Amino acid sequence: MGAGGDPPDFWRPSGDDGPPPGGPPSRHPLAWLAAAVLAVALLGGAGLLLLRHGPGPAPGPAAGAGAGAAGNGSPSPGGSTPADASAGATISIADVGDMNFGMNGRYPPGGTGSLFASVTRYLHSSLTVGNLETALGSSGVTKCAPHSTDCYAFQAPASSAAAVRQAGFAAVNVANNHTNDAGAAGISETNAALQAAHLRYTGRPGQTAYLTRRGVRIALLGFAPYNYDRQLLDIPAAVAAVKDAAAHAQLVIVFIHAGAEGAGAQHVRPGMETFLGEERGDPIAFSHAVIRAGADLVLGSGPHVLRAMQWYHGRLIAYSLGNFTGYYTLGLGGVTADSAILRVRLHADGSFAGGSVTPVRLVGGGTPEPDPSRAGIEIINSLSREDLGASGVRLSASGRIQPPGR
Repeated sequence: MGAGGDPPDFWRPSGDDGPPPGGPPSRHPLAWLAAAVLAVALLGGAGLLLLRHGPGPAPGPAAGAGAGAAGNGSPSPGGSTPADASAGATISIADVGDMNFGMNGRYPPGGTGSLFASVTRYLHSSLTVGNLETALGSSGVTKCAPHSTDCYAFQAPASSAAAVRQAGFAAVNVANNHTNDAGAAGISETNAALQAAHLRYTGRPGQTAYLTRRGVRIALLGFAPYNYDRQLLDIPAAVAAVKDAAAHAQLVIVFIHAGAEGAGAQHVRPGMETFLGEERGDPIAFSHAVIRAGADLVLGSGPHVLRAMQWYHGRLIAYSLGNFTGYYTLGLGGVTADSAILRVRLHADGSFAGGSVTPVRLVGGGTPEPDPSRAGIEIINSLSREDLGASGVRLSASGRIQPPGR
């Protein structure tokens, strides 16, 4: 189904964990009778004593059955899911780039949900995520000086969170340079809006979000180079955070908001990147470090253009998926209008099971639509070869991600 011919499991709606691997135990009456006779023969009087005194205390909740609350930096009680309970599971993940929904009171006439109408069918997965590059609420922005003409501050109605959830998203990254556009009140309003819409989020200082899909416990961590986000510039601290998450979850997904911005920022190179005098992190060094620490997937945003993808230790890094939605706020011409939806399937041990890229282009006021020219495939292929050589990801003509080593 869809580009790349992924199997049906890939298209499970976000939030649908599906049945556990395998089927229920046999309920054939002869099987139960044989088991009972064997138990009595083996246990004898001990079996009768067990029945007379009852089965003992009931077991506690299954480890990993729930998910830690968004915003909680500690794992929820119970620890990680037992490996044998979900060893055969495959998790499908869909990811998009930067999302915002208007500014200065100018919002889509059809509401935030109208921005997703043409691409909703491509967003179905076990876990659909993206970068929320806006505050939500009505407190008003505080970032820009009065009458400023070169300052961008994003805030959209709190109802936008429900529209994002309805489009299929289960979680968003909030670690980025527009998190604080409405100040502390805006952060509080954004948190409240996301919680009310049942959208998980990650990226606040010290925050790791946990959730479970198909019996697999997943940790989400977001990083950006700002003091109101989890810190991207402190790689040792990030490594420690990822190691801790890996000790409590089977899959670890890391979001980074990193790198320079704009049409001239398509290439990812080793070393610190800067923009407008700010240090925007070393995306390659950071991504490699967190993968060595236990991350299974690194999803980048921030440059507002498509960037290369890379294999590192068998794990996928997508350095930037470009802009995804923006109502007269993001670049709408040239390479800043080229975007993509990344779809990946991972086994419970984090290894790659398949995936594809759906090219998208922003049209009109900043609405994503499938790109009939499929330019994103060639852009990613070209950048991956040029910037990363043999470790760069290769996409087929249909957008299928070739496995590492091929």
